[in-house]
Amino acid sequence: MNPLNPLRRIDCLLLGAVLALVTLSVLLVWSATANRDALTGGDSGLFFRKQLTNVLIGLALMAAAWIVGHRWMRIAAPLIYLGAIAGLLLVLTSGVTINGSRSWLDVGGMSLQPSEFAKLAVVVGMALVLSERSRGLWGVTGRDVLVMLAVAALPALLIIAQPDLGTTLVLAATVFGVLAAAGAPKPWLALLACGGILAAVVAVAGGVLKAYQVDRFMAFTNPALDPQGAGYNTEQARIAIGNGGLFGQGLFHGTQTRAGFVPEQHTDFIFTVAGEELGLVGAAAIILLLGVVLWRALSIARRAQDPFSRVAAAGIACWFGFQAFQNIGMCLGIMPVTGVPLPLLSYGGSSMFASLLAIGLLQNMHASQAASPAALSGRLGLRDAQPLYG
Repeated sequence: MNPLNPLRRIDCLLLGAVLALVTLSVLLVWSATANRDALTGGDSGLFFRKQLTNVLIGLALMAAAWIVGHRWMRIAAPLIYLGAIAGLLLVLTSGVTINGSRSWLDVGGMSLQPSEFAKLAVVVGMALVLSERSRGLWGVTGRDVLVMLAVAALPALLIIAQPDLGTTLVLAATVFGVLAAAGAPKPWLALLACGGILAAVVAVAGGVLKAYQVDRFMAFTNPALDPQGAGYNTEQARIAIGNGGLFGQGLFHGTQTRAGFVPEQHTDFIFTVAGEELGLVGAAAIILLLGVVLWRALSIARRAQDPFSRVAAAGIACWFGFQAFQNIGMCLGIMPVTGVPLPLLSYGGSSMFASLLAIGLLQNMHASQAASPAALSGRLGLRDAQPLYG
């Protein structure tokens, strides 16, 4: 392909995978809610229209992040971070409590979840800290690690206060991945891993977790312990996915889905709809599409010519990767139920907006790389050859 061809500035594989996922999202949400009068008030297309609107707004945000200059994106990073902190503070003072967690803001009839935007804010905030260092391009000292952890600590503490265990776990995994991608010293990474395990033990033993959160972990270790209570979601999710077989029962024809046996099947348990109606083949295709998104994000990180792009792209990959694993894992019963959405698929504006903003940022970084002198000459520069986790 001609180096000057505008198509070189588009990561077509990433864009194609994302468009396929958001299209599936609209269809699966429609199927999950079309027969649920309790949710829709008899309007079978209500959630279809809402999710379609969420996707269209999200794509507009993706395009905005994509076309803005790379330098302007770095300038906007502090505003993204401060906006997320303001939203998290507002949640604690005037937020709406749903399922035991005060995580939502009611804005003009629309529910927003600032913790979803906090994931992106932490990624770009930590990337900005690294990019603003004056010494060395890729080396990271202990002092740098402490500053980056401080950037992540404030939103993490505000999310814990809601309390939102699922988002806290995703944020912790993302921070660890960002530090690894930044080249943090291995002793620091080992110390953080041990500290995370210790914090989890203290949280359980010290009564930090709410009773329903402890019940969910107990049900994870023994699903038969409370099949009509804490273990109900996981049990019904596994039944729904098992009903799908190889090719599924067909879109809009899943018996478990139409009967509404799986709670929150249009949000946190959207993967069960895919498993039952599209079968093993369809569920595997979704996992493959998510894998393409992660692959392209890591590829953009590997080719990055500046610390900000390298760390931000790797952080987005860690965020999407762990959250997808957590969500699909809880549907399959191999992870505890923590209430996190499946990126680019679950119903909800906040998750869709934040995810597509992150995709726009990836496309922005890819375009900057394609327009660089090294790309135009057809050869990688020395900085591009640096290993991702070296």
